Amino acid sequence: MNKLIKIALSSTSLVAICFSALVVNAGGWENFKLRYFHLTAYLHNQGQELGDLQKQNINLTKSTRINLDQLLNGGPPKDGIPSIDNPKFDTVDTTPFSKDELVIGVVVNGEAKAYPFGIMNWHEMVNDTVGGVNLSVSYCPLCDTIVAFERGSSTYGVSGKLYQSCLVMYDRADDTLYSQPWAVDIVGSKVNRNLTKIPAVKTNLGAWLAKYPQSKILSTDTGHTRDYQGYPYGSYYTDEQIIFPVRNQNKRQLHPKAIVSYIWEADNAKPTNQFSGSSRQFVHSELEQVVEKIVEFNGRQIRARWDKDLKTVIVEELDQTPIPSSTAFAFVYPAFFLK
Repeated sequence: MNKLIKIALSSTSLVAICFSALVVNAGGWENFKLRYFHLTAYLHNQGQELGDLQKQNINLTKSTRINLDQLLNGGPPKDGIPSIDNPKFDTVDTTPFSKDELVIGVVVNGEAKAYPFGIMNWHEMVNDTVGGVNLSVSYCPLCDTIVAFERGSSTYGVSGKLYQSCLVMYDRADDTLYSQPWAVDIVGSKVNRNLTKIPAVKTNLGAWLAKYPQSKILSTDTGHTRDYQGYPYGSYYTDEQIIFPVRNQNKRQLHPKAIVSYIWEADNAKPTNQFSGSSRQFVHSELEQVVEKIVEFNGRQIRARWDKDLKTVIVEELDQTPIPSSTAFAFVYPAFFLK
């Protein structure tokens, strides 16, 4: 018996040493979780999203914009990353976040709201009403992409799937799947439908409040227990690591995590696995130096400028009407918009 106990203890110690070595090699616990978390997909029913569509007698081979084998399991199951459906808000005096906190800023019909990255990293989707408009605010931590859009009477959630390493959202009204960087339905009864986008900016809380002092700020009272002051992805935001496979990286000239902004307008074509329409990319570090660019886009001239107060890129018509844009890591634009 003593011999068996010694063998068991030795085996346990060996496993612990090997596990510790893996964690160290990954660059710490958060990086380890990020690198291997997709393996937890085997513990869940990761076919649930597509199964829900099949129950509606939808032919998935016909009602898709992408090759389904490129729809990857991200690790968590459907709603495993919970959206915030009944958001509460703080003011400048009650928010626990510092002025340096990155936020997504949205203004609709004069009402301003800020959604801190500290919360969005954990939830990715907020179903809200701003300025009387029902909208969803989405953020993908793996791609640094931001898309706010009108949601009508439905709500949107996190499917647990990824396409080209980025968030795939789903509409709870009919389970259709949307590629977040495109804001296009890629699988389901509304395949190829384009969401109506709302302008949203990435900035820090201090800069946002300087411009919109009455802005509401998403509260950490979400109904979930999370470390909203901590970043759950280790060194991912600045290192060269891309966890999931993405295409066209031979066409990228920047560090994979350099920050860019892009704009996009789809046309009526529906090529498989490809975006069709017009798009442009603006590199933040370059535009910060030149301040402003006037460029051709979809048959008209538009302006992309560096906003020195918000410290981000703003894209607008020449009459200053904002054009919805998204920030992104540099690896995203070639993966989604280049052939």
